[in-house]
Amino acid sequence: MAGELVRMQNIAKSYGRIRAIEDVTLTVREKEIVGLLGDNGAGKSTLIKILSGAVPATSGDIFIRGEKVEMRSTTDAIARGIETIYQDSALVPQLSIARNLFLGREPLKGPRFLNRMDQARMNEVAAELLRQVGITKNIAPTTPIGALSGGERQAVAIARAMYFDSDLIILDEPTNNLGVAETQGVLNFVRNARNSGHSCIFIAHNIHHVFQVVDRIVVMRRGRVVADAIDPKKTSVEEVEKVITGMEP
Repeated sequence: MAGELVRMQNIAKSYGRIRAIEDVTLTVREKEIVGLLGDNGAGKSTLIKILSGAVPATSGDIFIRGEKVEMRSTTDAIARGIETIYQDSALVPQLSIARNLFLGREPLKGPRFLNRMDQARMNEVAAELLRQVGITKNIAPTTPIGALSGGERQAVAIARAMYFDSDLIILDEPTNNLGVAETQGVLNFVRNARNSGHSCIFIAHNIHHVFQVVDRIVVMRRGRVVADAIDPKKTSVEEVEKVITGMEP
């Protein structure tokens, strides 16, 4: 069995007197896709923001491959191999696909003090990545992000996380507002991420999408984890819905 990649242990987050999450423990193993489910207000987004370094935990510990780490910023998370892809991924519409793939991490050519971007290298890598993530249309790497469909933008965001060798890719509602074909494209990208050696946390309101790609389902309710070992191959959508709503026997 693959080793443990991430452990969030006894995590709590308070905003004044409001307790957003309390005593949450979440683990992700290497090459594992974990579905994180729960109604609005269950605490999913807060938990993921803590793991991605966007907000600090009030208490609790985070371990990466058994080593305790501090997540003070999103830069800390990225340095630890954690990339987060939101529904409205942080892409710059005016810039090209290639520039967005390397944003802030552009390869340089010639003397470093000249700070000249290697545009040809970026275009070459971008073209290959687009093929890897399943974009079959012949889209030039120089195409502005603003000209792409929602599914294609998600593909670029996922490709960026895969290229920079992220150990854990967090996908927060990646299929919202996408058409049927684009949704299937995103789900295929998640499967490919696992096959490429990445782990994923997949958050979605559509349980059917989660069932198609995850190895294990974790359910949060009212700021706590109420189930963390649901096997989608041995459980029905209806049973999971009852856990989410608190109607399980």
